[in-house]
Amino acid sequence: MKTLKTTLPFKIRFSEIDIMRVVWHGAYAKYFEDAREQFGKEFGLSYDLIEKSGYYAPLVDLSFQYKKPLRYDMRPEITIIYRPTDAAKIVFDYEIHDAATGELMATGHSVQVFMDFNYELIWSNPAFYDHWKEHWLKE
Repeated sequence: MKTLKTTLPFKIRFSEIDIMRVVWHGAYAKYFEDAREQFGKEFGLSYDLIEKSGYYAPLVDLSFQYKKPLRYDMRPEITIIYRPTDAAKIVFDYEIHDAATGELMATGHSVQVFMDFNYELIWSNPAFYDHWKEHWLKE
């Protein structure tokens, strides 16, 4: 099966650092969201497509593992990797590297599920998602 991934360079803004001059933990969720949006643009799995297909895709699991601190003067990049599953879920892993050194700074994981517009959990893959997987994951 194909591996779908993309890498996005990003800038650490002054508003994202704390008193120790390292990135505040809450900013990682934003970086992961930016990566998911980039993945959606690149691979045709945008939030617009999900919504136009009649669903929401809320996060139900989001985790980070810090390896080294991100600092204001760094130019990191985030890589997002799609993890295929038969379940009605969208699963991603993340890696943040220092672009200058290649050093691994953080890893992460997220899981999104599908809900209809009545906020009911969808237990089987929506048709649009099955079609997306058939298109992008075929060898």
